[in-house]
Amino acid sequence: MEHQTIKQLFHQEFSKMVAVISKLYGLSNIQIAEDVVSETFLQAAETWETEGIPENPTAWLYVVAKRKALYHFRRKKIFGNKITPELTLRQQQDDGIPEPDFSLQNIKDSQLQMLFAICHPAIASEAQIGLALRSLCGFGIDEIAEAFLSNKGTINKRLYRARKKLRTENIKMELPPEDEISERLDSVLHIIYLLFNEGYYSKTQNQVLRKDLCLEAMRLGLLLTEHEETDQPNTNALVALMCFHASRFDARQTAGDSMVLYDQQDSALWDRALIKQGIRFLKRSAEGNEISSYHLEARIAYWHCIKEDSPEKWEEILDLYDQLLKVNYSPNVVLNRVYALYKVKGADAALAEAEKLSLEDNHFYFVLLGELYRNKNAKKAKNHFQKARSLAKTQPQKQVIQAKIDDLPDFS
Repeated sequence: MEHQTIKQLFHQEFSKMVAVISKLYGLSNIQIAEDVVSETFLQAAETWETEGIPENPTAWLYVVAKRKALYHFRRKKIFGNKITPELTLRQQQDDGIPEPDFSLQNIKDSQLQMLFAICHPAIASEAQIGLALRSLCGFGIDEIAEAFLSNKGTINKRLYRARKKLRTENIKMELPPEDEISERLDSVLHIIYLLFNEGYYSKTQNQVLRKDLCLEAMRLGLLLTEHEETDQPNTNALVALMCFHASRFDARQTAGDSMVLYDQQDSALWDRALIKQGIRFLKRSAEGNEISSYHLEARIAYWHCIKEDSPEKWEEILDLYDQLLKVNYSPNVVLNRVYALYKVKGADAALAEAEKLSLEDNHFYFVLLGELYRNKNAKKAKNHFQKARSLAKTQPQKQVIQAKIDDLPDFS
């Protein structure tokens, strides 16, 4: 029980404490902040095993983290030569090292500022995601390595380089100036979008990790909506998109980890509360003058939360994909548009478009071709499905494709 509690608290509180300590003592000391918080949880595990869980475990963690942070920065004498000038001045005024403030508002402010710092353009996108998972979401190195299908050594090197950039570029934990906020917000939203996709389209077999990645991305998106400067239409559109996708999470897979395609999903498993929340954020996103890719993707995801297979639904989806291609062209968007075209105008029209693409390394492309040939030429359909199965990256994907092959008529 104690182990489970500490694990839950680690995911909930690690990033909060790291953000507060880093904000107070300088972002150049983010590694020290992580070490201090890790030591706090280690002490909790040792103490609670013998003395039991305290009545307010979160408050206990905050008290111990404060004490360890103060001790660490005094002992290392970091305060005078590595902390920001503003804090050095405060030290001279107070004649002491300020202690971390774990009030709810300061935690939220610190996490928001940490999010913008991590998404600074000086840091490579891949490193931003890793740093966000570690410092903002509280994921362990093993979990990050699994999410990226990598190893601990590679992830540690990536995080080291990212933290070094924070130091060498002298990146501050603060919101950008008003005239830069929109441009920097775009980078932040992009990282949250990638983080959500890392979970939703995850290649890992760990279902818990998949969900946690999505939930953390949603939490960060919601954090942005709680601040006036970042509560912008694009932010609300991205949150709406994540709500709609997450609402169907449980319907996308069986208890045995097999994937369930959209047409076969049990809509009773869709989370209606999340769909309603998505609709609320989608309405809020319409208050601006700009239509971003998040707006269009959110509208598409909304229509996928309506189970009825009406002509109106697919005509609307097709029109949205046409708009999305003009805003954000990608092979996956093209493939999804061809499927929508199939639902609206039939297999012949869709095949004419699909065969122009020649996406030879994309297994989704061959799945689509297999579907389009299913009722026209079973042999061609099988060949395309077999090609898709050979290109698929995960076992659940291969299982779904094999089921399609097995469902074809026997023409031998």
